[in-house]
Amino acid sequence: MACRNSFLRHAALAGLVGLFTLDAAIPAFAQEQPLPPGSPLIGRPDSPEAAKLAPVSAPPLPTPADKLPTAKLKVPPGFSVELYASGMANARSLRDGAKGTVFVGSRLVDKVYAITPGDHKVKVIASGLHRPNGVAFHDGTLYIAELSKISKIDNIEDTLDNPAKPTVIYDDLPADEAHGWKFISIGPDNRLYIPIGQPGNNVLHDSAHGQIRRINLDGTGAEVVAYGVRNSVGFDWSPTSHEMYFTDNGRDWMSEDVPEDELNRVTKAGEDFGAPYCYQGNISDPEFGWGHSCSDYTPPVALMGAHTASLGMRFYTGSMFPAEYKGAIFVARHGSWNRSKKLGGDVVVVKLNKDGTVKSVTPFLTGFIADNNYLGRPVDVQPLKDGSLLVSDDWNGAVYRVTYTGKAK
Repeated sequence: MACRNSFLRHAALAGLVGLFTLDAAIPAFAQEQPLPPGSPLIGRPDSPEAAKLAPVSAPPLPTPADKLPTAKLKVPPGFSVELYASGMANARSLRDGAKGTVFVGSRLVDKVYAITPGDHKVKVIASGLHRPNGVAFHDGTLYIAELSKISKIDNIEDTLDNPAKPTVIYDDLPADEAHGWKFISIGPDNRLYIPIGQPGNNVLHDSAHGQIRRINLDGTGAEVVAYGVRNSVGFDWSPTSHEMYFTDNGRDWMSEDVPEDELNRVTKAGEDFGAPYCYQGNISDPEFGWGHSCSDYTPPVALMGAHTASLGMRFYTGSMFPAEYKGAIFVARHGSWNRSKKLGGDVVVVKLNKDGTVKSVTPFLTGFIADNNYLGRPVDVQPLKDGSLLVSDDWNGAVYRVTYTGKAK
C-alpha cells in the first residue's frame, strides 16, 4: 500500500508540473535545449556529478496527519514537538494574528490559509493568487505578498468565514519567477519590508533587483534599505537594538561547500551586502567579482552553511523557553539541493552577544533528513504569545509546535 500511495503522489505531481516549474528536476536531455531565463540549472558545470543535482520536487499534496514525521523530529532535552495543523498544501510563511489565528502563505499553490485558535482548523481565506508566499499582520489587517504585488485584507480575523478579496496596495515589483516569491514583515517603524531577489542564480541584475525595500502601509514612500541581496526569504528586528537581521541564500554552482548562506545585520539604510560581486563576506564571485573587493561590502554576522536555504527567522521574546533562548534567533533552514550530501533541513538557534554579534549557531529542531532524503523541509518559524514556537513544513503541508516542558533555568 505504501508503494501505491507513493506512486499516486508522484503521479499527481506530474499532473501539476506547471505549478512546480521552479522546483521540478529537469531531465538530462533538457540540457540540449536552451534553458529558460532564471532556470536554476543555468551555470551547472558539465560533469557527471553535477548533472545529478537539480532542485528537489516537493509532493503536490499535503501528507496525511498519520503519515507525518512528527515522531522522528528531535529537539533538545526538556522540549517536545507536536503537530499543530496539517492539510495545507505547500505551507510556507507564518504569521500570528491578534486573536490567535495563524496565517499561512504558500508558493507553489494559489492559496493563503488560516489556522483557527483552539481547534486548529484550517480555512482557505484567499485563492487564485500567484505565489502568495509572504504574509504579515498589523492592526487587524493581513498583508499578502504575491510574485509582483502586495495586497491587504482588512478585519481579517472577524471575517474568516467570508473574507473580502485582497485589495492591492503596491505593484511596483518585478515579475521574475526566479526568486520572485517574497517574505514580508512589518518593522518597528510600522513600515512593510519587501525583498526583491536576483532574477536568477547569479546575475548582474538591474536597479530593481537584489535589494530589500520598505513602504508605508498604504503602499506609498518606497525606499531601499539594503542592496547586494541575492535572495532573502526571512528577516526580523532585534527587540533591543531594533536593527534588522536577514537571511540570504548564497549562489549555486560555485562548489558544493561554498558559498555559505548568510545571516546579515542592517545597521543603517542603504548598506550593500555584496551580491553578486562578493559572497559570504570573503569570496569574490568568479564571474562578477573582478574589480570589486569584498572589503567594500558589509560582511555577514554569521555563516549558515553551504546551500542550506536559510529562510524564515524570528527573534524569540517569549517566556516559555529557558532564559538562554531569550533574544536568540530561530532560523528555518529549508535544506540543500546543490550539493551531493544534503545539508540543512532543520531549525537552528542563533545566540547573540550583547553587541549584536553572533555567539553561536547550533541545531534546535532536526530529523527532517534521513538517508540523504527529505522527510520534511522547514520554511518559517513563528513564536506564539504563549512562548511556544511554530515551524512550517512545505514538503508535508504541515505546521508543528515546539513547547518546553522541562524545568526552566
